[in-house]
Amino acid sequence: MPIDQEAFKDALRGWASGVTVVTSRSGDQRHGMTVSAFSSVSADPPLVLVCANRSSTTHGVIEEGGVFAVNILAAHQQDVSDVFASSKHESSRLDRVSWTEGETGAPLIDEAVTSLECKVASAHREGSHTIYVGQVEAVHTTEAEPLLYYKGGYRSLLCDD
Repeated sequence: MPIDQEAFKDALRGWASGVTVVTSRSGDQRHGMTVSAFSSVSADPPLVLVCANRSSTTHGVIEEGGVFAVNILAAHQQDVSDVFASSKHESSRLDRVSWTEGETGAPLIDEAVTSLECKVASAHREGSHTIYVGQVEAVHTTEAEPLLYYKGGYRSLLCDD
């Protein structure tokens, strides 16, 4: 018995996760979007996966360019997440944030906790999305605290030091 799409989305809101912006480049075209479906796959070789809606502009850029970067946002970057999650300024998202070009050509969001530069190792179409598995080619890290998302809102990480 299939479940209701809204019930499914509501159930998944109970999964706390870090906030990532996936960026890509193909030729002169650069784009990015906020992605909640991100995971490590393997340490040897270093692989990660992201899920991109096939109707998104970023999906097409990843498909054409064969590279992407996963930018794990820092706690102070809620505004960056909002820019990349909104369709309001979709064509000018990268003009609204500070970034540098990575070794693969994919944009790296400045001050992110971590940026993983990847080359597409494989792509799998499932439902409305493509699961891109990326071979990690370069890693950039900072000491910032991560931005978290849970039950429809941003959260902070509480640590016992």
